Amino acid sequence: MRFRERYIAADSPLHRLDARVKLVVVLALIVIVALTPERAWPAYPLYWALLAALAAVGRIGALRLARAAALALPFALAALTLVFTTPGASVVQVAGLTATDAGLARFAAIALKSWLAAQAALLLALSTPFADMLWALESLRVPAALVHIVGFMYRYLYTLTDEAARLLQARTARSAAALGRRAGGHLLWRAQAAGGMVGSLFLRSYERSERIYAAMQARGYTGQPARLDAPPLRRAAVLAGIGIVAAAGTVLLLALLWWSG
Repeated sequence: MRFRERYIAADSPLHRLDARVKLVVVLALIVIVALTPERAWPAYPLYWALLAALAAVGRIGALRLARAAALALPFALAALTLVFTTPGASVVQVAGLTATDAGLARFAAIALKSWLAAQAALLLALSTPFADMLWALESLRVPAALVHIVGFMYRYLYTLTDEAARLLQARTARSAAALGRRAGGHLLWRAQAAGGMVGSLFLRSYERSERIYAAMQARGYTGQPARLDAPPLRRAAVLAGIGIVAAAGTVLLLALLWWSG
């Protein structure tokens, strides 16, 4: 089972950029977007234009990046209550609740910021191998224990999805049904079967992870993953990162000075 969006192997300036620089740039972009005033509407298309340009440089495709980041929009619905609780001029009434112009503006800004931040994170994921991100985190002095936990969590996700795929394949092979009738029983029966599959998935994944760890120890694993030394940080990569952050920072400055009204 493969994930929908993951690293895209390509030979582009974005892929060749140092992983440490890309990680810092993405974090800076997310912070800059988050600091943008809510009503600075002209700033958001400029942020997207910057991200689209980076996607084009990385041969990823701006539209593909925008569609993939749209998956983050449902999480913005958690801020939907702001539409009715933020003081402001009344716009419309829905089920006895009054939506205000300030509430709508705040909710729209949160949705746009979430969408832009998701695109920045996807740019990093699609242009950087996961192993490079791990050594970049270590080079940036992120606690080693946290980096190792993230690395193992990512790798064991494949173990979990592989076991889930095997369980689903076994269920399909045993779910014969008469022509024109749906396989399985009533809803309670299906819930019980699903609960049993979840328990079986946990046990099988746990046992397989134990076998994987034993194999790692047999190959000399001592608690510290073996890795090569990080390559030297080149001046061109640093200047490229500074240029990207400066462009986004200029948009933020304009938003604070002229577009925040």
